[in-house]
Amino acid sequence: MNQDARHAQFMERIERGEKIEATDWMPDEYRKLLLKLIHMHGVSEIMGAFPEKEWVPKAPTLKRKLAIMAKVQDEMGHGQLLLRVAEDLAAPLGKGREELLDDLLAGRVKFHNVFHMESPTWADAGVIGWLVDGAAIINQAALLDTSYAPYARVLKRICAEESFHMQHGENIILTLARGTKGQRQMLQEAVDRWWESLLFFFGPVEVTPAAQRMIDYRIRIKTNEELRQQFLNKYVPRIRSLGLTIPDPHLRYDEKQKKWLYTQPDWEKFGEIVRYNRGPKSEERIGLRRFAHEEQRWVREAMVRAHKMQAV
Repeated sequence: MNQDARHAQFMERIERGEKIEATDWMPDEYRKLLLKLIHMHGVSEIMGAFPEKEWVPKAPTLKRKLAIMAKVQDEMGHGQLLLRVAEDLAAPLGKGREELLDDLLAGRVKFHNVFHMESPTWADAGVIGWLVDGAAIINQAALLDTSYAPYARVLKRICAEESFHMQHGENIILTLARGTKGQRQMLQEAVDRWWESLLFFFGPVEVTPAAQRMIDYRIRIKTNEELRQQFLNKYVPRIRSLGLTIPDPHLRYDEKQKKWLYTQPDWEKFGEIVRYNRGPKSEERIGLRRFAHEEQRWVREAMVRAHKMQAV
C-alpha cells in the first residue's frame, strides 16, 4: 500500500478504538506527537522528584522521612518506565535513552512548570503530594484510554502509585490543618504559592493545532480546559472545607455555563519558565540532574556491556 492508503487504514483502526503497539506501522506525525508527550512526561517525573528530595533529610519524623523517600524512588521509577516507552518510539529516529536524557540537560525537552518552583516549607511537600500529584492523576487517568497501548499499560501502574502519593500529601495537609496557628499559616502560604502554577499545569485554554491532532489520533481524549475544570471541581470544595482560602477573588462556579471562572495564570511568565528554564529552582535542579547523570555514567555503560556479553 502507498502512504495515503496506510494512513487511511491506520485512522480506521483509531476510530474503531483499537490500540496501537510499538511494532505496528504508524504515521510519522503520530510517532512524533507521542514521543514529544511521553518524553516530556518521563523527564517531568524525574525532575518532579527534586522538590521533595530536598525534604528527605528535613522531614519532621522518621516515618515522614521514610514515606517521602519512597515517594522520590517511585517518581524516578516512573521516569525510567516512561523513557523505556519513549525509547521504542525514538529508535527509528536514531535516538536511544541516553540521547533522551541528554535532551533534558541540553534544554531540548521541557518539563512541567511546577517542578521549576521552590518548596521552602514542609507544607509545600504536602501541597505537592495532594494538589500537584492530584492534578497529575487527573491528567494521567485521562490518558489511560490513549490509542498507544504501551503508554496505556505503563500509566496503569503509574496512576496506582500516584494515588498513594496523593494520599501521602493529603495526610500531611490534614495534619497541618489540624495543627497550630503557625502550621495553618504555613499551609495557607503554601497553597497561595502553588495555586497559579497548578492552573498553568494543565496548559493553554485554546486548543492548539498540535493538541487537536493528538485528539484526532486519540493520543489524548480531553482538552486542557476540560482537565482543569475537572481539577477545580474536585479540589476547590476540598481546599475550602479545610478553612483555607484560594488566592483568587474571582474564582466562582457559573451555574449557567456549568464551569468554573477563574483568574488566568500568567501565561507569559510560566511559559518562559518552561521554555527557557528560568524558574526559581530550574538551574539548580538541572545542575543536580547533570551531576547525577555524569557520576552514574559508568553504571549505565557497565550494564550495557554486560547485556551485550550475555547476548553473545
